Amino acid sequence: MKTKKYSEMSNNELLKSKKSIKTITAMLAGMLLFLFVVNIFLAFKKGFSGLTVIPIALLPIVIININTVKEINKELDSRNISE
Repeated sequence: MKTKKYSEMSNNELLKSKKSIKTITAMLAGMLLFLFVVNIFLAFKKGFSGLTVIPIALLPIVIININTVKEINKELDSRNISE
């Protein structure tokens, strides 16, 4: 599936994409925070395991999604569109 550039997307497509990315990113960040807390708790109880690095390994996805939302906001600002 090929994605369009933000400059080629309509205003409604940009707003819809922004909303879905923000929702997904918030859910992922919440789950990663939960996993991080659980891993810290389990590390004190049972010691470290290979699963301890999973929240840290998935953190770049959250960062990429946040940057994507910023890019969409820049495109919307250049079009003088607000939510």
